[in-house]
Amino acid sequence: MAIKDILPSRLGFGAAPLGNMFRDIPEAEALATVEAAWKDGIRYFDNAPFYGAGLAEIRMGEALAGKPRDEYVISTKVGRVILDEVEDVSARDQGEKGGVFQHGRPNKVVNDYSADATLRSLEDSLKRLKTDRIEIVFVHDVAQDFYGDEWLGIFEGARKGAFKALDRLRDEGVIKAWGLGVNRVEPIELLLDLESARPDAFLLAGRYTLLDHDRALQRVMPKVAERGLGIVVGGPYSSGALVGGPNFEYAPATPAILDKVARIKALADRHGISMKAAGLQFSLANPAVAAVIPGASRPGRIAEDSAALQEKVPVDFWRELRKAGLVNPAAPLPGGA
Repeated sequence: MAIKDILPSRLGFGAAPLGNMFRDIPEAEALATVEAAWKDGIRYFDNAPFYGAGLAEIRMGEALAGKPRDEYVISTKVGRVILDEVEDVSARDQGEKGGVFQHGRPNKVVNDYSADATLRSLEDSLKRLKTDRIEIVFVHDVAQDFYGDEWLGIFEGARKGAFKALDRLRDEGVIKAWGLGVNRVEPIELLLDLESARPDAFLLAGRYTLLDHDRALQRVMPKVAERGLGIVVGGPYSSGALVGGPNFEYAPATPAILDKVARIKALADRHGISMKAAGLQFSLANPAVAAVIPGASRPGRIAEDSAALQEKVPVDFWRELRKAGLVNPAAPLPGGA
C-alpha cells in the first residue's frame, strides 16, 4: 500500500521532543502538546524507542489513551531495545546524537537489528504506546551519523534481520508499511538497490529542508517517486536553525548556516511570510514527499505549524529564492515557481 494512502494528512507530529530532547520537559507540558495536536486535527504521530529511552512512547501512549484508534496512524522504529536496567546516560555512544536525550530515562539502550530484536522492540512499543497496532515501522539510524565507518556492517545485519522480519509482518497484515528512518541519504540509496527487500517508505530527517536538500534531491527523491514510494520529512526546520534556533543538525549552527538563514528570512520578511511556512511548504512541494513531521514540545507550536501549512506564500517569494541561489535550481517549488 502506498504511504500516501496510509497517512491521514500531510502534516504529522514528530515525537522526539517528548523524549526530553535537549531539555527536561515537564510531564504536563508534554501531554498538553500531544492534546493540542489532536485538537488541531493532526492524526499522524511518529515515535521511536530511542527518544528518551522509551519516554516519548510512554508519554504519547498516555496522551492518546481513549482516543478512537481508527482515527489516527502511528509510526515507530526498531533497531533499539530498551531494557529495565539502568545505565549512565552520559556514557552512551550515540554518534552525532550524543547528549541529545541526556534528560531522558536512564534505561539501558541496546542496539540490535536482528529479527528477534525487531519483534521484541515492536512488542515493547505496543505496550508503551498503549495500542494494539502500529501502522508504519522504520528501521532506525542505520547510517554514518550514528555508527561511523561501521555503518555498512550494521546495515548488513539489518538486511538479514529487521528487513526480512518487517517484510513478513507487512505481508501478513500486521503492519501496513516499513522502511528506513535515517538522517542520511546513503542508506536509502542502498536499500533501494536491494532486490531482496521491498520497502514502502522512508523517514528522512534533516535532509530535505530549505537549508539542506541538494543530495536528497539528486540521489533519493527521483528513485522514490519512480517506484511509487514516499518520503516522510523529519526535522523540516533543521533542528530549529531555520526558525531562529541555535542548533543545526544537533550542534551549534555554523556561520555559513546562520548567514543562509538570514538571507532567507530577509526575503520572507519582505514578502510578509513566516519562516515556518517557507520551510514546510518547500518540503511538501516535492512529489516524493508524503508528509512532514515537525517536532514540538510546547502546545503553542502546534497551531504555528498548522497555520504555516495554510499560509499563502506569494509565488514571487519562491522565484526570488531560486534567483538568489538559496535553493537548488532543480528543486520543485510551490506554485510552479
